[in-house]
Amino acid sequence: MSKLLYITANPKSDIKLSKGMQIGEVFLEEFKKEKPDVEIVRMHLYSMDIPEIDMDLLYARAKLSFMGYTMEQLSEAERTKITKMHELADRFIDADYYVFVTPIWNLGAPAILKSFMDNLFIAEKTFTNTADGPKGLLTGKAVHIQTRGGIYSTGPMVDFEMGDRYLTKALGFLGFEVMDTIVAEGMDHFPKMVPEIMAKAKGKAAETAREMAKSPVNV
Repeated sequence: MSKLLYITANPKSDIKLSKGMQIGEVFLEEFKKEKPDVEIVRMHLYSMDIPEIDMDLLYARAKLSFMGYTMEQLSEAERTKITKMHELADRFIDADYYVFVTPIWNLGAPAILKSFMDNLFIAEKTFTNTADGPKGLLTGKAVHIQTRGGIYSTGPMVDFEMGDRYLTKALGFLGFEVMDTIVAEGMDHFPKMVPEIMAKAKGKAAETAREMAKSPVNV
């Protein structure tokens, strides 16, 4: 059975209040039609205890990766936090398909998404360093659904969009095939056009879900 990890980075837990999650539900519904035996696992980042890179975690990573320490030689705080990091990474790695749903805030994604992604960069687990540079060790296919109040696809704000740009680069670094970004933008600038914008994004989500469901994952 294949597994789809559905990751939402929005403090709104009620789907009715989140346009991004409304689009995401369309994606999931269509994906399940194409692949009815898929297991869908939801991660709502704002309801999770996500380790942040503080002094303990910073030193734990360094000690284990290149300073020659063993897990038993770490302090209790370092050992607890690095264990939680690996547990979260293991939960993430266990899927085949990935869907991220985020808004753009102040040019980027919510900070909690960066905290989550920080837990996935583990040398020799999710990437390795080679003579030709770093190489991602993960496989899977990913899609990003992003809602935007303004317009970032054209015009003067193109170079200022750093949420989707960061996520797709980070996933690519880890080895993922990023299939598409589904964007619903301009909803604050053009409130009367919100139904039209949402309809277009939902149509794109359904189309992308069908495409992803039919795409095999290389292991």
